[in-house]
Amino acid sequence: MIHTTESPWEGDVIEARGLMKRYGDVVALDGLDLTVPEGTILGLLGPNGAGKTTAVSILTTLIEPDAGTARVAGADVVASPREVRKRIGLSGQYAAVDEHLTGFENLDMIGRLYHLGSRAAKKRARELLDRFDLADAADRPVKTYSGGMRRRLDLAGALVAEAPVLFLDEPTTGLDPRSRAQLWAVIGDLVGRGATVLLTTQYMEEADQLADDIVVIDHGRVIAHGTADELKAKVGGERIEVALQTSAGVDEAHRVLARFALDAPRIGERSVTVAISGGARTFTRALRMLETAGVEMHDVGLRRPTLDDVFLSLTGHGVDRGEKLDQASGNGELVSMKEVR
Repeated sequence: MIHTTESPWEGDVIEARGLMKRYGDVVALDGLDLTVPEGTILGLLGPNGAGKTTAVSILTTLIEPDAGTARVAGADVVASPREVRKRIGLSGQYAAVDEHLTGFENLDMIGRLYHLGSRAAKKRARELLDRFDLADAADRPVKTYSGGMRRRLDLAGALVAEAPVLFLDEPTTGLDPRSRAQLWAVIGDLVGRGATVLLTTQYMEEADQLADDIVVIDHGRVIAHGTADELKAKVGGERIEVALQTSAGVDEAHRVLARFALDAPRIGERSVTVAISGGARTFTRALRMLETAGVEMHDVGLRRPTLDDVFLSLTGHGVDRGEKLDQASGNGELVSMKEVR
């Protein structure tokens, strides 16, 4: 099990208040507040340089904040860093594995660092190698692994101790779709058994599928907070998109859809698109009227805003892959996490 039903701490499992961090003249975090209830996944999203990895580095005791406070599983990250480390698992943006050891030896070593004992560490290593599709390569040196295999091994390392709190910093970067789906299943299973997860990601569909709650940050500050559906609702932008069999149906489709449109319909050679409100209810009414009017449709759909649309609306640009400020300030320390446990 991840931990007992009665948690030894009270309140939110992860709690940060007013976190500040500067690197010279650059403000990485500017009064960041975060809370993550037990047994949930918080998706921490933001554009390039927003401060995501800096926040993770502070919460996992790798760096200290210039101001503000943070507690993880009841322990203060500055006053009691060892207590925090006992209760967390971490996977950073880059695979922190020893390439001269085999995959099995890497996981066995991590288990021993967590004081699992020799027999338990070996058993746990084999379990995770099976779970992450690495059993066939278990006894090969990691330097012979592909990038995706190293990534999966690093993620397995974060799960060795079945810690009650997991920090996953862009965990599926570099994974193929199958491996990404496998990891989503693993994360879902862990949370189902009581784990609490803070997840940063560059894949919007990942946050959409996994996160119970989402915090969007930019320039080190929270600029939006809510569920995926709540954030999308704030952006708005639902549209009915109709593709017609022939251009002859455009005028009639336009006439029908215009009565639902919030602004001027967009007309194509064989298509009509209108912005609406009311979601599925409005869509159903419009579809019924189109069919009654005899409009021959090739395809019709209700397009809802995506988290990419949320980013564009909130920040003026989409999510960039990579985090230049955080790479400069924190990744070297993230790689050394297993050394300080």
